[in-house]
Amino acid sequence: MQHKVNPPSVTRRQFLSRTTVAVGTATFAFPYLGRVLGANDRIQIACIGVGGKGDSDTNDAASCGGTIVALCDADTGTLDKKGQRFPQAKKYQDYRKLLDEMGKDIDAVTVSTPDHNHGVAAIRAMRMGKHCFCQKPLTQNVQEARLMRQLAVEKKLATQMGNQGSAESGLRRAIEVVQAGVIGKPLELHVWSNRPVWPQGLDRPAGEDPVPANLNWDAWLGPATFRPYKKGVYHTFNWRGWYDFGTGALGDMACHTVNMPFRALKLGYPNVVECEINSRIYPETFPKTSRIRFEFPEREGLPPLKFWWYDGNPGDALKPLRPDAEVGREIISMLGKFPGSGALIVGDKGKLFSPDDYGAQFYVVMKGQEDFVAGDKHEACKAVPQSIPRSPGHMQEWFRMMKDGTPAFSNFDIAAYLTEIILLGCIALRVGEGRRMDWDGPGMKSTNLPEAAKFVSRANRPGWEV
Repeated sequence: MQHKVNPPSVTRRQFLSRTTVAVGTATFAFPYLGRVLGANDRIQIACIGVGGKGDSDTNDAASCGGTIVALCDADTGTLDKKGQRFPQAKKYQDYRKLLDEMGKDIDAVTVSTPDHNHGVAAIRAMRMGKHCFCQKPLTQNVQEARLMRQLAVEKKLATQMGNQGSAESGLRRAIEVVQAGVIGKPLELHVWSNRPVWPQGLDRPAGEDPVPANLNWDAWLGPATFRPYKKGVYHTFNWRGWYDFGTGALGDMACHTVNMPFRALKLGYPNVVECEINSRIYPETFPKTSRIRFEFPEREGLPPLKFWWYDGNPGDALKPLRPDAEVGREIISMLGKFPGSGALIVGDKGKLFSPDDYGAQFYVVMKGQEDFVAGDKHEACKAVPQSIPRSPGHMQEWFRMMKDGTPAFSNFDIAAYLTEIILLGCIALRVGEGRRMDWDGPGMKSTNLPEAAKFVSRANRPGWEV
């Protein structure tokens, strides 16, 4: 049975107040009110997914003082390799079994699986009262994101999404600069990515291959509809382009590249989302390139804003979609071309540009000026006071939240909101090119395209329900 997700308990005004920087305050979100573990407590951690980003997430949790008591990965090759570093940790291939058997022995989990298992694993642990660090995108569908946000509040849990750029001082400084009004009222946002760097824009291959002895294929599939195993097609890395397992370029990178502008521009929910154009659509995979438009209404004195997302690999034979050359004129003047990824905020007095995935650097150009200047050197930025505390480290923030209650910068109250917005772009892709989707954010539904409802949640396989 699928868990019913209620509309959020937070209003748009409450959300915006949470994402607005208040001078001298240490948080962007609700105060954490759970049972803090104490500065001297050893935190018992179960790590779910220990390959890829899960490898470093596990190591980081241990470096922050966590005791790794359990490791889980559907692939015993990955699992056994990680077990060599943490020989005292119990090993599992199925996170359901881990949580059932060790629930009383763990305080927290890290979740670093492929996207389609994020929500199921995290929700199961959070219902048991476990603090949670979950990789981006927080979930694969809107319903799961909403539920995780609710659970974090109801269970009073310390949470953090793995978009590590949140800890960058440059990202926090860019937010301060934009919210101080340096570039004026924001009117447009353009964000682009060099993803996919994995196969997508293709059909499912015919046939099946023997499942390797080291892989629990049922556990890897988790909530997704059963399909035959094909060597090299899904496991270990190539799952991102498949609707059943990944979230395409949007899910992979927008939690990074949209993170800074999402906060700086107080975006909240969009009221319109549309896939304006994309390359050929295949039944089971994301297209190779797309351009998606999000429209946001007025927000606490800020004017309506349009946000365009562009993806596509510059190395692909198919030329990827990018912003109009005139919009990025100063970028092209500085770099000779659009870099592989970036975020550009256009205000009525100037522009702010971040040329990397994590927002660590940014540049500003004012109207009447020809060239971007680094944000730490531009005269217009120097007088802006610091109003956001700088980070001790992304994983360290989660541990601090567990120990003394200080909210992590990307805790689920914020991260789930960002994830929901991004996943609406995935829904727009699924409902079709050129179809304007009017969106009721609190109600999690399109008011004009009822067929969008089937992409808001997922019918999980029996035994993997949320």
